[in-house]
Amino acid sequence: QVQLVESGGGSVQAGGSLRLSCAASGFASTGYCMGWFRQAPGKEREGVAVIDIYWRTSYANSVKGRFTISKDNAKNTLYLQMNGLQPEDAAMYYCAADGCGYPDYGATIQFLYRGQGTQVTVSS
Repeated sequence: QVQLVESGGGSVQAGGSLRLSCAASGFASTGYCMGWFRQAPGKEREGVAVIDIYWRTSYANSVKGRFTISKDNAKNTLYLQMNGLQPEDAAMYYCAADGCGYPDYGATIQFLYRGQGTQVTVSS
């Protein structure tokens, strides 16, 4: 059974940092694109970042230069290092996985597998 479990969310002040983790089980994540999308109350889902099997990455313009996606294949774990957090980054963050031919952060909102989410709150 495929399972994605996020952790690491929390509440920070603007300018702060958080590191999200996503533990994958039930499948070999090395064969999938894995990424993050987020959804704030009253807003549509927004792709954030993705990493493919060749370690190529893609980021939304709004987070480029501040967020870094990475993975540890040995631990079957995906990460999202978030620096310089701003109030507009506040949202529920979801981990997602699916097959893909190339890394497209926007596609993460439609990925087949997704976790339950972890909340990120940023105060100004």
